[in-house]
Amino acid sequence: MAKKYVYFFGAGKADGNGKMKDLLGGKGAGLAEMSRSGVPVPPGFTVTTDTCRYYYSHGRRVPPELQAQFKDAMRKLEKVSGKGFGDPENPLLVSVRSGAKFSMPGMMDTILNLGSNDAVVEGLSALTGNPRFVWDSYRRFIQMFGNVVMGIDKSEFERAISAKKREKSVELDTQLDAADLRDLVARFKKLYREKTKEDFPQDPWKQLVLARDAVFKSWNNDRAISYRRMNRIPDDLGTAVNVQTMVFGNMGDTSATGVGFTRNPMNGAKEFFAEYLTNAQGEDVVAGTRTPKHIPQMAKELPECYAQLKSITSRLEKHYRDVQDFEFTVERNHLYMLQTRTGKRTGMAAVKIAVDMVREKLISKDEALLRVEPDQLSQLLAPVFDESQKKNATQVAKGINAGPGAASGRVAFTAEKAVELAKSGPVVLVRPETNPDDIEGMNAAVGILTAIGGRTSHAAVVARGMGKPCVVGCQALKIDPGTATMAVDGHRLKEGESISIDGFTGEVYVGRIPTLPSEIVRVLRGELSHKDSELYGVFKEFMGWADAARKLKVRANADIPRDAKAARQLGAEGIGLCRTEHMFFAEERLPLMQQMILSDNVVDRKKALDKLMPFQKEDFKGLFKEMRGFPVTIRTLDPPLHEFLPKTEAEAEALSKKIGIPAQTILAKSRDLHEFNPMLGHRGCRLGIVYPEITEMQVQAIIGAACELAREKIRIVPEIMIPLVGHKNELKHQKDLAIRTADETMKSYGVKINYLVGTMIEVPRAAVTADQIAREADFFSFGTNDLTQMGFGFSRDDAGKFIPAYLAEKILKEDPFQTLDQEGIGKLVEWGTSQGRKVKKDLKVGICGEHGGDPASVKFCHNVGLNYVSCSPYRIPVARLAAAQAVLESKKKSEYSSK
Repeated sequence: MAKKYVYFFGAGKADGNGKMKDLLGGKGAGLAEMSRSGVPVPPGFTVTTDTCRYYYSHGRRVPPELQAQFKDAMRKLEKVSGKGFGDPENPLLVSVRSGAKFSMPGMMDTILNLGSNDAVVEGLSALTGNPRFVWDSYRRFIQMFGNVVMGIDKSEFERAISAKKREKSVELDTQLDAADLRDLVARFKKLYREKTKEDFPQDPWKQLVLARDAVFKSWNNDRAISYRRMNRIPDDLGTAVNVQTMVFGNMGDTSATGVGFTRNPMNGAKEFFAEYLTNAQGEDVVAGTRTPKHIPQMAKELPECYAQLKSITSRLEKHYRDVQDFEFTVERNHLYMLQTRTGKRTGMAAVKIAVDMVREKLISKDEALLRVEPDQLSQLLAPVFDESQKKNATQVAKGINAGPGAASGRVAFTAEKAVELAKSGPVVLVRPETNPDDIEGMNAAVGILTAIGGRTSHAAVVARGMGKPCVVGCQALKIDPGTATMAVDGHRLKEGESISIDGFTGEVYVGRIPTLPSEIVRVLRGELSHKDSELYGVFKEFMGWADAARKLKVRANADIPRDAKAARQLGAEGIGLCRTEHMFFAEERLPLMQQMILSDNVVDRKKALDKLMPFQKEDFKGLFKEMRGFPVTIRTLDPPLHEFLPKTEAEAEALSKKIGIPAQTILAKSRDLHEFNPMLGHRGCRLGIVYPEITEMQVQAIIGAACELAREKIRIVPEIMIPLVGHKNELKHQKDLAIRTADETMKSYGVKINYLVGTMIEVPRAAVTADQIAREADFFSFGTNDLTQMGFGFSRDDAGKFIPAYLAEKILKEDPFQTLDQEGIGKLVEWGTSQGRKVKKDLKVGICGEHGGDPASVKFCHNVGLNYVSCSPYRIPVARLAAAQAVLESKKKSEYSSK
């Protein structure tokens, strides 16, 4: 029996159903289900996604069996509709629309009024007595067909329409009469001939086959490819093609067309949310060529159809148990539903709708948790621009959206200037790229903008950790440090002038745009009572369900008490990574750190470290207090020492005055410490082995802080983490030193503290020999940022130059610095975990790279049995939800396989 490629629907019946999205696409499955449910749907048929996949795998040819099935379906459509395809006396016109499994609004192509030709329009004019409607439909068809099938630019047709309106001295398309539209058809056909060197096809079957194949081709147009990449939709799904009997919203004032949602997709409110136009076709509403009317007005203009529409859409929502995005047409007071599909919504709306539907007993808590994309939760926490003001602002560039939120402020080109300007108002730090010694400026700024870098660049990682809006890789920026100016899109801005950045979209604007703080953040800060925030109540309830479902713990990457406090408020169960180097860049500490580095002997180094130790100890006490009873993992010094030293003569002179060492000596030492490949150089545990006094000071500060708080009856769980270990002997050296120092410190305080000494697994050799390293480690924490760098041999800071090409050429499916590479780096994580637990059954294992806040990576961590993930504070809700979804998805998979 031949494979079935065509599925019919109509007259209350359908070959398919709503569960067949893989085969029929979302639109086709929705039309089949509505038809089976008795909803008024114009009859038609769906050509399957299998056909599209065949089309691409066989040199853009359709299956041989399709032609007969296609013709049979058209004959059935003629019979059901009582009309003839190409029959001038009683013509059947159809629409041809795309419809993939996942909604891709506007990304692929649609053709309306197909079947129109010179003979049909004459017959249809006589049949309807409405020649204006007929010629309007014909000119729309030629325009769509010419653009979608033959690739003629839309603007060519629009210019012809504009010229005709000027001739007639009218402003709106609707003011053109039948004679005007007939003339436009002639002009369109002439344009078609000029561009294609052939006449517009009069054979309806030829039109239909060309249109069908054009929809298949549109699966791989540039915008569809980009949309799939942004939304992580696989490229091999293919699209279905829906051929459907035309119904006409442009047959006069008793006809209309519209689109809508069963609930508000912006804020989740339970309200009918729709727009419509009378005497129009569907494309008019979405194209914005006319201003649509709000749906309540339809109750006055077309009351019976309005009541029927509300009833049907309410029924559809209850049937699908989710918000529906629907399209409808009214033809001479008869309502027809053209589409229903799951409605896209903002993060705010997604959470509210999920909670409301549980309260309404439409869905279970588990279903609610699976309805919200984890990344959508970031939208609930980020500051937002006032949209009424944003639309009037001047956009000058677009980069990569790396940290969600909105920020406006004065431009600062250096960290120092950012600190200075921030004393008198908000600042946006603008840099070619950022590095660790920009930390104070980043902290002072309300937003960060860089000319180069990707979503895992230093700027992006730190900005997300701080919960600050960030746009990176904005190549249009031309920064001139010498004149403290930047040029972008014909504008030249001086330091101190204002810009605005949108971390949701990557857009950059000249001037300030007012921002509104996130309602949830205001509650967490105590600026708004939780009783006054419905959104916070919904968010808290939803996250409570996530916490009850998940098994994976979620910790935070936090370096200062303020970040730790924010992390706890957002649900962190400890700190998985405290980067101690950031503590050394503070103004009063950096000279001491630099003095230690510049010392020629151990005695002088220890003197400088002794002065630094109290600062470190107070930092750790602050973190421990915020994390009472939860584990705090503190990484010993990691970056190479040259990062702490001056790089210019002016900086060296300034330091010389502070510490009394000649500027030339300082620069010479900085040059001496400079490395050709610092990522693989003298850093991490290698520093602690060559300079053991550094590790000693840090352990003394950690254990000292814990001892002092223990005296105050505050429970502390310190975890000392040794970075960049590749060999078991490296860890043994540092662990022995840590234990000896900890014992001495506890003895001096007369207090006993329980603590752990573990390691970051970020060198591939460490993962491969994890069984050996586990003998010395109390815990593992996979540093997946560096593990990815070393595993791929990619420099994270330079990857932005070639990763986009890798994604475009499909060499990689995902940016491995954004989503963990499960086939390679993930195998190292899985192997390292299993090997470590062969030695120590209950070995605690987590990850602390940026992947800890990526939903797909979090789910992988659950599946391979990790104990926790650690991420930036403002990614914690994302990780909590992803961890819950991992449990629920595993449960569903298990239930399915057992059937």
